[in-house]
Amino acid sequence: MDYNPGMELKVIRYEVAERVATITLHRPERMNTWTGRMHTEYRWALAQAEANASVRVIVVTGAGRAFCAGADSRALEGHVSKGGYDPGTSAGELSNPGYGVRPEFDADFAYHFGLSKPVIAAINGPAAGVGLVLACFADLRFAAAGVKLTTSHGKLGLPAEFGLSWLLPRIIGLTYANDMLLSSRVVMSEEAERMGLVNAVLPGDELMPHTYAYAHELAAKISPESMRATKRQIYTDLHRDAASAVREAQTLLDQLSTRGDFREGVAAFVEKRAPAFGDLA
Repeated sequence: MDYNPGMELKVIRYEVAERVATITLHRPERMNTWTGRMHTEYRWALAQAEANASVRVIVVTGAGRAFCAGADSRALEGHVSKGGYDPGTSAGELSNPGYGVRPEFDADFAYHFGLSKPVIAAINGPAAGVGLVLACFADLRFAAAGVKLTTSHGKLGLPAEFGLSWLLPRIIGLTYANDMLLSSRVVMSEEAERMGLVNAVLPGDELMPHTYAYAHELAAKISPESMRATKRQIYTDLHRDAASAVREAQTLLDQLSTRGDFREGVAAFVEKRAPAFGDLA
């Protein structure tokens, strides 16, 4: 398990195995509800995974029976008593993983788009409010059967949180997104799969094995340079026109076709063997 002496982890767990980093939200007695401390530790862990050249995929999940049941109720009461929202974080303490790639990504949770490695959310239990936000900013989502998902903000008298009003329509389309955002109703994971919000629904005991099998497949068989370039194309292309996307794809093709991963990928294809890609520089 990886720890940085400068960050004592109290509410998350971080570990790396077989080129996959796992970040576990760890307040099981509070259903992993979100606090300023969790926000700080989560960003630190993402920064560790991003900086570790041996890590190729990041998995995010929750301890116990929840993924993240939204903001902590005591924190919500604190906002009321203070007369306004208090994030509970200090700017000087926050790591900035994914920042500096594009200005559009330099904001809370949008920084996921600037990461060079894919993030998979393994939604093992309820994901509400900021918990749903976190899952939605992941690149892929697998969920356990019978799990509840909700935006929840409407029932608290709040606006849609952290850009979810921008992101949800792009994931599931405006019709489904309007339903979830305006009603704050509970959507079960099976309905979420039909909407296209999650990639697959698994029996609870199969969720993590399936997630890790997928993560290890990416880590073993897909070029890290290709994953980095493709991820940045995906989220950059959400902000630009088709012609710009085509031109950028050609520029990247010219660049990556000179790299070692391309040579190794072609050799592995011709020789009918598994590729041995190098780590990201």
